[in-house]
Amino acid sequence: MALARVLITGASSGIGRALALALAAPDAELHLGGRDTARLAAAAEACRARGARAEARMVDVRDAAAMAAWIGSVGPLDVVIANAGISGGTAPGAPETAAQARAIFAVNLDGALNTILPAIDNMLARPPDAAGVRGRIAAIASIAAFLPAPGAPAYCASKAALDRWTLATAPRLRPHGVLLTSICPGFIRTPMTAENSFAMPGLMDADRAARLMLRGMAAGRMRVVFPWWLAAGARLVGALPPPLAAALLLRGPTKAPLADR
Repeated sequence: MALARVLITGASSGIGRALALALAAPDAELHLGGRDTARLAAAAEACRARGARAEARMVDVRDAAAMAAWIGSVGPLDVVIANAGISGGTAPGAPETAAQARAIFAVNLDGALNTILPAIDNMLARPPDAAGVRGRIAAIASIAAFLPAPGAPAYCASKAALDRWTLATAPRLRPHGVLLTSICPGFIRTPMTAENSFAMPGLMDADRAARLMLRGMAAGRMRVVFPWWLAAGARLVGALPPPLAAALLLRGPTKAPLADR
């Protein structure tokens, strides 16, 4: 995948940092966004050590105006990855709080749209390359998008909405040279999953996950899902009648609510 200018949100740690490092090369210019000053600076420095130009930007993806200004200021972009996200579960026997549901949707869905929409405009304004490609955009969703899990309602729903919006939008953009990809990984070893106290089948290192994501983007796939067997199980449960799916999923593990961390 030929690239020059790359923009990644949530780049200070986890998947975002792994993606930045995987793309760091002497011919790459990386624009890395995040909210943790120290970790973001460290990620940018690690990319520079690999020969890339790397600029760190403290930015809140929930701020649509700030995101549009940032994306509009960096020049033509070849790759944009909307990676910033948060997760939270429900307390045992309790529904999800309104505050947590709104917080998760604000970052995972609104934040992704605040990244992707101006990125589309950025790419449509540039001429296509020899292959007819103006740019590539990835939305980091999740295999959780396939499950209505009572233990993480807003997280599952926000990722489902992002995945479906991406898949619905991609076919209209492809003829114009903008390749949009929904990426639905399983459990990745990151600070987010480090808080989980339950077994995580198929847990994968972030570096390996980043390689799979970038390989799928380079191939121009509209959706990248891994591991396949976990996705198959999630789809199977998600396809069950709601009462039966709920009965199974209520027995599953629950992530701690945001307020408890």
